[in-house]
Amino acid sequence: MREILDDLSRWLAAGESIALATVVQAEGSSPRPLGSRMAVTASGQMAGSVSGGCVEGEVFREAQAVLMDGGVRYLRYTGVGEEAWEVGLACGGTIGVFVEPLAEAHRLLVEALRREEVVGFATRLDGAGHAIAWPDGRRQGDRSLAEELMPILEAEEFPSSQAALGRHQGGDVFLEVFARPPTLTIVGAVHIAVPLVTMAQELGFHVRLVDARRAFATQDRFPHADELVVAWPQEALARHTLRPTDAVVVLTHDPKFDVPALEVALQSPVGYIGLLGSTTTQEKRRSALRERGFDAQALTRIHGPVGLDLGGRRPSEIALAILAEIVAVQNV
Repeated sequence: MREILDDLSRWLAAGESIALATVVQAEGSSPRPLGSRMAVTASGQMAGSVSGGCVEGEVFREAQAVLMDGGVRYLRYTGVGEEAWEVGLACGGTIGVFVEPLAEAHRLLVEALRREEVVGFATRLDGAGHAIAWPDGRRQGDRSLAEELMPILEAEEFPSSQAALGRHQGGDVFLEVFARPPTLTIVGAVHIAVPLVTMAQELGFHVRLVDARRAFATQDRFPHADELVVAWPQEALARHTLRPTDAVVVLTHDPKFDVPALEVALQSPVGYIGLLGSTTTQEKRRSALRERGFDAQALTRIHGPVGLDLGGRRPSEIALAILAEIVAVQNV
């Protein structure tokens, strides 16, 4: 859903009629995970995806039909041979796609996700309604349906968004819980950080940029950063909970910033820690951290020199290498 938030917000503001197609079942080598969405407008615009491209045309046509008659559709696609004429998945998997008109509950979901709230959403696949709920107990829509979401929402923590197909009062229901997006904390408002902010946001990260140097950390240089924090890294990082889904990348190339930032990151469960600098710089930073009591096992958490070795040296290429390594680590 987050992948199409900007499009949905723009279309809603323009008064467009919208249909949503959601992957509610996925088996085998299906190209897109549960909860993947495609949005279609009555004027013919489209955003998102429910497959690798092999069934989008058919889903688009069904979405247009939904906008015409106001009903819902449950579409099931299975694998077909590459030379087959029928619509299906060339990958060989199976997906179930639920197509419905965008409802008031979806508008509330869009607003909640834009505020980066933790929120649960339930959809009855007979078209009978939705429920939306928050961890603080607020609920809208079908209250009994919202009860299905509460056990997950009331848990102390869940690391990532979840989706599942279940049963409620004898009918199928699709349950989703949206965690806050992962945060990428960039320490150092240097030139490499400029493309890194933009690319990370494309991958769904909430981007926090930290630098104590006011001349570096300015809105003019980083207008798109979600948070711009002018503070020393040990102060800035200590204010926030670093989760296993989050990442910290240290780009300052200055021990006054690098070492305190790494120290806080290593004391947290953050899932990725990256450090810019040559092998000589890496050893200096590790030596300083050993003096502060970190053992060899702890220091293996630091990825440095940061990023996969893609061979590029331009800032955008280094940013790409950093994000490629973060994605690789996240998906181990």
